[in-house]
Amino acid sequence: MTGRDGGLRTPGAPLLLLIHGAAAVLVCAALGATLWTGLDEPGNALAFGALIAVGETARRGAAPGEREPAPLGAAGALAYALLGECGGRATTHGVLQVVAVVVAATLAGAVPHAARGHGPVPDHLVRRVLTAGFAAACFQPLYNSGELDHWAHGSAYALFLLVLLVLTALCDAVLGAALRRARTGHPYGPLLRDRLRSLIGIGSAVCATGAVIALAVTVAGLWALPVFCAPLLLTQLSFRRYAAVRATYRQTIASLARSTEIAGYTRPGHARRVAGLSRAVGRELGMTGPDLTVLEYAALMHDIGQLSLVDPVPEGSTALLPDAQQRRIALLGGAVVRRTGVPAAVAVVVERQADPYRDQPLAARIVRTVNAYDDLTRGTGTHGANALEALERLRLATGRDHQPEVVESLARVLARGEHTGLTPVPHG
Repeated sequence: MTGRDGGLRTPGAPLLLLIHGAAAVLVCAALGATLWTGLDEPGNALAFGALIAVGETARRGAAPGEREPAPLGAAGALAYALLGECGGRATTHGVLQVVAVVVAATLAGAVPHAARGHGPVPDHLVRRVLTAGFAAACFQPLYNSGELDHWAHGSAYALFLLVLLVLTALCDAVLGAALRRARTGHPYGPLLRDRLRSLIGIGSAVCATGAVIALAVTVAGLWALPVFCAPLLLTQLSFRRYAAVRATYRQTIASLARSTEIAGYTRPGHARRVAGLSRAVGRELGMTGPDLTVLEYAALMHDIGQLSLVDPVPEGSTALLPDAQQRRIALLGGAVVRRTGVPAAVAVVVERQADPYRDQPLAARIVRTVNAYDDLTRGTGTHGANALEALERLRLATGRDHQPEVVESLARVLARGEHTGLTPVPHG
């Protein structure tokens, strides 16, 4: 969303400025101190910097709006932050050098992406800097002062690293959710839960690998780095393939949803608009992960039952039909969806979108309300009185057809105008 001056205006601009400002201060201090005193152990800095840069260069594969995974770069940054010895010799680099190397390597790895028109994402860089800085601040002073030698031996040292890894992962999750909240205005709790859930998968693998790399370099020296690059690169390749399959699957569903438009049963772009707006409303109501995917697929295919009709509904506006006819179309659509191979939960949402809202799952309530809004505005739902009138009609129907919380969430999303980049609807 942009302001009148054309600058970026986000729901949480003060929080965004605070986080970015903290990262900027840390980066300036780190680069200034490193340039003033020079690099300690340049070989170590160059080796870990190269590892991080390679990981950033290989970063690719996330869907729009999702964070791009860079397991190799993240693990390399964490390993350098936790590095105390290299080949049996104690290191002397400190917190500020860790931050300087991480920043320089991340920017170097982003050069190929910038050449293709995809420069470094500010939030990604901020998270990388603050997370690496947090881990280094917890480890390097204790190690360099010799405090760890007094009490952290054997299992105690392993336990210390484990606790530090958990705290670092939590720090990254909190930062990621806060930045997402500041950018979109979505509820913080569900965003944090989504980040914490991701720690169970690739997040825990990255943290563990970062610690193992640091321990391996302690014994074997820098030759341990290429050994541990291979598993993470294979992991990243697997993620790319998974992302490609998921994108193809979604494109297939979107193409099937467009069949109603091609056949003249619905207005052009109706399924896409309902899906995009439903997903935004779902996030506003706290839905995350697989639930959002089910919601999006159901919204794309909610009108597929119209293909079973002999005569098309005028302009495809099912929200204006009698209840019995709406339910018939919904049941026909559910039967079609069940034959496409999508999850059964998607078919349930499509089948129940015409039921009274108290009998519906949340996803069906959202699809019903958003579909009605798009039908009432004829697909031009961001233009003044037309949109406000549609929202008022939805509010008047909250006794049976629409859940009040869903309608108000829709109003807030439209007021921000963030769901599809359309013009915000004024509050009425």
